[in-house]
Amino acid sequence: MQTQAQNNPAAGIGFIVGAMAAISINDMLVKQLSGGYPLHEIVLIRSAIGIMFSLIFVQLEGGWHILKTRTPGLHALRGIVIVISNLTFFTALAVIPLADATALFFVAPLMITLMSIPILGEKVGPLRLGAVIVGFLGVLLMMQPWAGEAPGGVSRWVLALPVIAAACYALNQVLTRKLGVASKASAMAVYIQGMFIIVSLLVWLVAGDGRFADVTENESLRFLLRPWVIPEGIDRWLLLGLGMNSAVIGYAISQAYRMANAATVAPFEYVGLPMAILWGWLIWNELPGLWVWVGTVLIVGAGLFVFFRERAKARPMIRRRVHRRY
Repeated sequence: MQTQAQNNPAAGIGFIVGAMAAISINDMLVKQLSGGYPLHEIVLIRSAIGIMFSLIFVQLEGGWHILKTRTPGLHALRGIVIVISNLTFFTALAVIPLADATALFFVAPLMITLMSIPILGEKVGPLRLGAVIVGFLGVLLMMQPWAGEAPGGVSRWVLALPVIAAACYALNQVLTRKLGVASKASAMAVYIQGMFIIVSLLVWLVAGDGRFADVTENESLRFLLRPWVIPEGIDRWLLLGLGMNSAVIGYAISQAYRMANAATVAPFEYVGLPMAILWGWLIWNELPGLWVWVGTVLIVGAGLFVFFRERAKARPMIRRRVHRRY
């Protein structure tokens, strides 16, 4: 059943800025915990705590009946895509700076524009196609394929992980627009958290004892495959905060795109980039290098051009819900 579109730009902007702040905290905490815990353990604990708080929101928004859906298969597909997006992004965080990974991920709006051509049958003019090319040029500058060694001394496959995450995120958005799913924000958060729990448990069953971690020296893969560790001390509180934060993200970002037009809300997602730079500087003493700054300017500039071009044409790129990494 379709819901009536709301039009409250101020509330939508407020929710998206709050969501971006929560996402930046989420990414910072995951990176902080990546040295001692496997990724699937972090995600499972985060989602188990997050789904409990999301169920509270379900009660506030109407009760258990809002969890019913006529399209369970679609929700499962979208959940899997979001899980892949999260896992690839977080795996990259184990070895590359937070700001670099975030900047590469922001190529997603440009991928949405490209995917809308074959999947939605939309016509994309030369101006927006030019912006997409500029944005991908920014990605190339950050990855420097012409150099003998990738920036930071990491594998270029690792640098590609945030771009893969962006592609999965973009596919999720295009599917959402094509299929026009309508659900309460809290219900959408529960569906996603549930998928995270299922996938994390499957990874635990296969690799939870860490038997695959010792066969590779790649830190990203080790982050995904290392054995479970019982949280102790302050880590317990960090994981609790991570779970509570994930519930806030799921609700706030869903509400943002329910309450205002995406062309109004989406540009404010870019406030997440300076937040990521701030956390990287405060905690790990990381600041982006010259090529990262240049690539970031190109990616963000191209993305904003696409958003505002869509607004000028009165044809918002994503009319309904958008579910970013959470």
